[in-house]
Amino acid sequence: MLYREAGDFKTSYPADNQTFPIKFDRWGYWVILAFAIFVVPFLVNDYWASSLLVPFLIYAIAALGLNILVGYCGQVSLGTGGFMAVGAYASYKFMTAFPWMDMFTVTLLSGLVTAAVGALFGLPSLRIKGFYLAVATLAAQFFLVWLFNKVPWFYNYSASGQISAPERSVFGITVTGPNTEAWAQYAFSLVFVIVLAWVARNLTRGTMGRKWMAIRDMDIAAEIIGVNPLRAKLSAFAVSSFFIGVSGALFFTIYLGAVEVGEAFGIQKSFLVLFMVIIGGLGSIFGSFAGAAFLVLLPVVLKLVGVDLLGWPTDIVAHLNLVIVGALIVFFLIVEPHGLAQIWRVTKEKLRLWPFPH
Repeated sequence: MLYREAGDFKTSYPADNQTFPIKFDRWGYWVILAFAIFVVPFLVNDYWASSLLVPFLIYAIAALGLNILVGYCGQVSLGTGGFMAVGAYASYKFMTAFPWMDMFTVTLLSGLVTAAVGALFGLPSLRIKGFYLAVATLAAQFFLVWLFNKVPWFYNYSASGQISAPERSVFGITVTGPNTEAWAQYAFSLVFVIVLAWVARNLTRGTMGRKWMAIRDMDIAAEIIGVNPLRAKLSAFAVSSFFIGVSGALFFTIYLGAVEVGEAFGIQKSFLVLFMVIIGGLGSIFGSFAGAAFLVLLPVVLKLVGVDLLGWPTDIVAHLNLVIVGALIVFFLIVEPHGLAQIWRVTKEKLRLWPFPH
């Protein structure tokens, strides 16, 4: 009654292989997209933009990028925070060195710079894997943070060591700087989320995605059937780093406006994005969005319920957030390794048979 395929037939292979083969899913997708584009910008205020919507969009891009590397290609990475810092500092240098450059170009070029850095640090993946690769990417995290702290050129020799985003406009609308309106921040971030989600979906369903998954499942067998491990792994690192670099640039220019690398892009940022991927679901585009939404929404809900409604101390609520996240990670790793995405898939399967027993 609620979710049926009966009568929803296909007459071609491309139609059957589309992202949303069921008409109910397609209509739901377009309704959500239309609501996000045409309704939310007129309702959003500063609080909801800064506490929920803009960080969700930015973290969703970072989770998409990390999921491409970890979930689809099977390469463990703990350097997400460092690569986000590369995107942030690259955007700062482009904005200050080329004041005429528009923000779309600045953000995309920052992603390309991060892709090159990510491919460079992905070279160890050709010889090591698993725990040792995680340690290598963790070293990249600490090295990049140290580099941006110790080389004054990256922060234009500022006495404080902090970088601040200059004011920039897109089509006459200010998107960076202190005078930016909430809806402009949201709309600018939403454009990148829509485009990059479409790119990620097509990459993972195409030839490149199949090569990544072959490497993930068994790299020796993949090499035997003709998959080049060098190209597959480095392309995964490059594409993943591009997404993460774009999210880092948006995190600095659109969301925060001013950052200090150790505070904004420390190791805790790497773990936060990794937790989003684990809770949302490895190897799932939807899981990246679900994990980002959950970990961005959880602190807001706990604050509203714990602090505002029940009157608990703020530090107690903050520790409760850590406990819940840790418990959920253990739960998903043991009970449901594919995360919220798998729970959603099972729910849809039950809806397709409801009210009959499974």
